[in-house]
Amino acid sequence: AEEEARMLALAEAEAQAKKTAAERPAMVFSKARGQLDYPVQGSIWRDFGADNGLDGKTTGLFLQTQAHAQVLSPVDGIVEFAGQFHSYDQLVIINPGEGYLVLLAGMHEISAGQGQSVRAGEPLGIMGEKPAAMLLASDLNMAKAPVLYVEFRHKNEPVDPSPWWRTGRKEAMR
Repeated sequence: AEEEARMLALAEAEAQAKKTAAERPAMVFSKARGQLDYPVQGSIWRDFGADNGLDGKTTGLFLQTQAHAQVLSPVDGIVEFAGQFHSYDQLVIINPGEGYLVLLAGMHEISAGQGQSVRAGEPLGIMGEKPAAMLLASDLNMAKAPVLYVEFRHKNEPVDPSPWWRTGRKEAMR
C-alpha cells in the first residue's frame, strides 16, 4: 500500500509538471543563460574543468544527490537518445536546438523515450542508491551518494554549463 501510494503521488507530480511545462513558450537555449534550474537537487561534487583523476579535466558537472531523487529536464528539447551508453551508464541526450546537446548520465531508471519532446521541469528518470558505474572520474565510486553527470555540448565540443544555472554555484537546488 505504501509503494502504491508513492507511485500514485509520483504519477500525479509528473502529470502536473507536464501540464505546467506545456503552458510555457518554448525556450531558446542560447538566451536561457542564468535561467535554468539544475536537473536534480543536491550539491556540486565535481565542477566543469576539475581534475578527473584520469590525467584529464572533467567535461561536465557532477551533482551528488539523494537516493531515488527525481531527475528533471533542465531544458526544452527533443530526446535524441535514452538508454545504456558505454561508460555513461543510463544516459539521456536532449537536443535544445542551435547546435547544443545536453547529456545527463548516471540515472538508475529513465522515463524519457527517444524522439520524445520534453519541456524544462519534466521528469526524465530516477537516481539509484549509489553512484552508477560511470568511467568519467577515477574516484566516482568514493562518492557517498548517487551522482548525476551533466554535460553541455555545442557543435560537439564540451561547454561550461555554469553560466546557464539560475542559482549560485555550490548548491544545486530547484
